[in-house]
Amino acid sequence: MWLYNPARRTWTVTRWDALSSQWESDMSQSLSVRVCRRVAASLAVVMAVAAPVAAQNAAAPKKAPASSTVPRTPDGHPDLQGVWSFATLTPLQRPDNVAGRTHLTDAEIKEIETKSNTRPESFGLFGDYPKYAFDKRTSLVVDPPDGKVPPMTAAGKQRQDVRSEARKIADNPEDLPVYERCILGFNAGPPILPGGYNQNAQIVQTREHFVIHTEMVHTARIIRIDDSPRLPNHIRQWNGDSRARWEGDTLVVTTTHFKSIGTGTLMLDGNLARTGIGWSPDENLTLTEKFTRLDNDTLIYEFTIDDPTVWSKSWTVREPWTRNDSNMYEYACHEGNYDMKNMLSGARAPDPPAAPPTNSR
Repeated sequence: MWLYNPARRTWTVTRWDALSSQWESDMSQSLSVRVCRRVAASLAVVMAVAAPVAAQNAAAPKKAPASSTVPRTPDGHPDLQGVWSFATLTPLQRPDNVAGRTHLTDAEIKEIETKSNTRPESFGLFGDYPKYAFDKRTSLVVDPPDGKVPPMTAAGKQRQDVRSEARKIADNPEDLPVYERCILGFNAGPPILPGGYNQNAQIVQTREHFVIHTEMVHTARIIRIDDSPRLPNHIRQWNGDSRARWEGDTLVVTTTHFKSIGTGTLMLDGNLARTGIGWSPDENLTLTEKFTRLDNDTLIYEFTIDDPTVWSKSWTVREPWTRNDSNMYEYACHEGNYDMKNMLSGARAPDPPAAPPTNSR
């Protein structure tokens, strides 16, 4: 085959097989160089991108995976809405037989639930939901660490004695607890405390407001989510004056301006509180409530009682709430409150006259 060399301006004859072999060798070397250059460039780009990403991943804290299971509102906050049951077999205070223990074993919980399921039906101070709280704590009180409500102050004890005596006489409606007067429910709060029956609450939530609608006595607290000014100090309300704010994924509600007679709850504690009176805060109460949704079916309700005239120090309760798919129906307390008339009528009834002496022979 004739080939022309333009540099030398000459023609030469070469064999085809030799030319083909040389051509393939040159092409192979050229291709290898090009491929290596492209691979090196690609690796450089990948390493340049991967290095800062890896650094970011190493520096960034790990996020809790539970966030994906918590429904959220359009503004990004956890959606706390729904009907929630706060009934539980977990006692408010830690029983003496488990003193020093924060949690029960599965066997102990099974025994408690079995006894609850087989007990005779009774109206009283028992949870109507025969389950122990999923966290297995020995008490709902988490602070103080001993799981007990702190002792009352001297003034708190004296106030308690006066109110207990007044209830025995019951000359006036004001001498009776507010739940017997159908003003507030004995478990409806604030704060909400498990006990008795009607242990459900419905939460409605908007960007500006938070509503807690309790089944007992069918009351609704409408709470503003802002830092607007409080009521004047001389204005007192049964449910106090509340303001809410978000702290991360927890809604914190702070309430003051309660009435001197108390909030209506904290009047029952199973075997420990005096029936109908129990513990009752006064107008100096500052109540802090926290609502945190753990997942689709669980909400943690926590409250702290700070009332220095009644208790020697503040105390905190934590309650696991479970989602309830059923509806809430009106609890019409006043319409069936025959006890009020009967108790006041009995207190006003004069003692029967003494029987006349009989003539003895």
